[in-house]
Amino acid sequence: MTADRSRSAATSEGTFALGNRQYALGGVALALVLAACAAPAPDLAAGPEVMAGIDVLLEEHATMFAGQRVGLITNHTGTTADGRSTIDALAANPDIRLVAIFGPEHGLRGDTEAGEQVESGRDPVTGLSFRSLYGETRKPTAEMLADIDVLIFDIQDVGVRYYTYPWTMALALQAAAETGRRFVVLDRPDPIGGDLVQGNVLDTAFATFVGLYPVPMRYGLTVGELAGLLNAEHGIGADLTVIPMRGWRRSMSFEETGLRWVAPSPNMPSVESATHYAGTCLFEGTNLSVGRGTPEAFTQIGAPWLDAVALVGRLEARAIPGVRFDTTRFTPRSPGDGKYGEVAIPGIRFRVTDATRYDPTLAAVAALLEIRALHADSLTFRESHFDRLAGTDRLRLQVLDGVPLEDITRAWQPARDAFMRTRARFLLYN
Repeated sequence: MTADRSRSAATSEGTFALGNRQYALGGVALALVLAACAAPAPDLAAGPEVMAGIDVLLEEHATMFAGQRVGLITNHTGTTADGRSTIDALAANPDIRLVAIFGPEHGLRGDTEAGEQVESGRDPVTGLSFRSLYGETRKPTAEMLADIDVLIFDIQDVGVRYYTYPWTMALALQAAAETGRRFVVLDRPDPIGGDLVQGNVLDTAFATFVGLYPVPMRYGLTVGELAGLLNAEHGIGADLTVIPMRGWRRSMSFEETGLRWVAPSPNMPSVESATHYAGTCLFEGTNLSVGRGTPEAFTQIGAPWLDAVALVGRLEARAIPGVRFDTTRFTPRSPGDGKYGEVAIPGIRFRVTDATRYDPTLAAVAALLEIRALHADSLTFRESHFDRLAGTDRLRLQVLDGVPLEDITRAWQPARDAFMRTRARFLLYN
C-alpha cells in the first residue's frame, strides 16, 4: 500500500475510515492499521513475497488483544508463514487469550463435503471449545459469544460469490455488531486476482448462504476489503479492524505471492479450480457433473448424454478470450453431489490461455447456451439451486429461451458498474 493511501486511511485520532464511514478505534488499533499499511515489504530472501495478516499480527500487534477474550473463526487454511495453524499460533502466544474456535462449512480440517453439517465439540489439540457455524446455526448466537470480547477471522477465500466462507464472515460480522464485540479480519490474497470483476450482481430477492449481499459472481476483493464494504455499505456497523497483508498487489497471481496453496474445501484442489469455479459452479444447478470426485473439480463439466466434440466445436467458434476448450472423459469417484458416481462420462475441459482476459462467467453461460442448443431434451435445471447460485431466476429463463449471450451479459453491466464505483472506496491495495 502506498504512503498516500495509508494516510487516507487515518482520519482524526482514534478512527479508521472504511469508505464513507469512520469507526472509533483505540490508539493501539489505529497504530496497527497505520503500521500494517505503511510497513516496508518483507525481505524476499527470508520467505514469501506476501505476508498474510496473521503473520503481520504476530510480528507486530499481538498486544492489541491484551486483557481480551478472543474467539477465532478459522479452518485449515488459516496458517502462518512457517506452517503453523492460526489456532496453535494464537493459543501459544502469551499476549493472546484464545478461549474458543469457530468453524465454517467443511469443518476445521476442510474434509467435510459440501452441505454436510459440522458438529460442535472440542479442538483435540488445544482442548478449546469448537463452535460450529455450519450446524445448528450459521450465525454466532449471543450465547456463543457470551465469553468472547473480540472475534478474529482468518480463512482463505476464493474470491467468488457462491463460496460460503465470505458469508460466514458476514454473518459473524452482523453478530459482532449486534452484541458489541470487536471484529478483526486477518487479510489474505484473493487467489484468483484482485483486478477483475465479472458476472452478474446478486438480486437480493435471491439472497441465501451462497450470496447474502449484492456483489458480482467474481468480486475482485480480499476478505478484508469485502468486510469493509459490507460493513459500511449495508449497515452492519460493526467495530471492524482489518489487518492488511504486506507485499500483495492486485495483479498478482497466487503463485507470485510465494504462499502455499491449501485446498480450502475437498473439491477446490487448485487455484485453477478456483478460477474456473467462478463460472462452472453454475452447473451445480444442472444435471451436469462439475467433476466432483475427480482431481480436477470445476475445471471440467460432463454428462453421459453430452456430445463433447460438438460442444467444443461450438464453443471454440465463439472465440471467447483467454480460454480454450478440450474434450475429455472423467469418472467421478464417490462424488459429493451424487452425479454419475463411478461412471466414465464425456465432458469438456476449460483451459486458461490468458488469465488477464479470461471471464469464467462468460464461458460458463456460453456453455449453458450451447448445451441447451445441442441437448434441449437432456439438459435439466435444479431450479431453486441454480437460481440461488445465479442470484436470480432470470439467467435460467434466458438460457431456456435461447437469449443471445451478448444480450444476457450486456444486461449485467449497469449493476456491475455501480458495484465497481462502490468497491473503489474499499480497496486496501494497489
